[in-house]
Amino acid sequence: MFALKRLLECLFLPPLAPLLLVVAGLLLLRWRPRLGQGLAWSGVVLSFALMLPVSVDALLEPLESVTPPLAEHQVREARQQGIGAVVILGGGLRKTSPEYGRPTVNRITLERVRYGARLARSSGLPILVSGGVAGHNYPEAWAMGESLREDFGLTPEWLEDASENTEQNARNSAAMLRKAGVDHVFLVTHAAHMRRSVSYFKAAGLQVTPAPTAFLGPMADSRNPLSWLPSANAAYAAWYALHESAGLLQQQSLK
Repeated sequence: MFALKRLLECLFLPPLAPLLLVVAGLLLLRWRPRLGQGLAWSGVVLSFALMLPVSVDALLEPLESVTPPLAEHQVREARQQGIGAVVILGGGLRKTSPEYGRPTVNRITLERVRYGARLARSSGLPILVSGGVAGHNYPEAWAMGESLREDFGLTPEWLEDASENTEQNARNSAAMLRKAGVDHVFLVTHAAHMRRSVSYFKAAGLQVTPAPTAFLGPMADSRNPLSWLPSANAAYAAWYALHESAGLLQQQSLK
């Protein structure tokens, strides 16, 4: 199932999806010239749009605007609000890391771990890290725990290392936390991933205070004309936004 999901993502998300439109258009030129030209140019325009900050911002806005950053008073008053833990979701591993001698957190996971550590230190709450073995044989939670201990001087209270997706993150984490009497958490993940994550964690029976990090937008800045140019950062943000939008559609279709 994991391999099939990755294959579908490859086919229907950038950078391959727009190129497939171009290839299909070129193959049809001989028999259906107008259709072929239309498909080819559609692929070119779509590829360009998915590298353009202003259009990528339009994809990010509905994902990131619903969960603003935590206010300082929310962190200070965490225990009074009944919040009992900081839950940090994994976002992948860097498997080629010979300098560490083992897989380690990739940049997505590290961004979440860093903010989760900051939040735990400020609030005094224990940490749960969640991430399993999808696509590899070294759980993300192990690498997250190592990073917290070695890089941030914190030891997680719980390691949820069996999940392969966000829904399983929520279900497995909720089971562990309920045994410890925790039913309200700070949830740490990327801002664009938060809508989907909160929905799953609430469905698993937890009360959630979103603690988003790593906001990708807005990318286009009116004070900096260069920020409107196509860029690799915008292309990555477009992939992430479309990945999350597809995840939301799948989640809603299964309700």
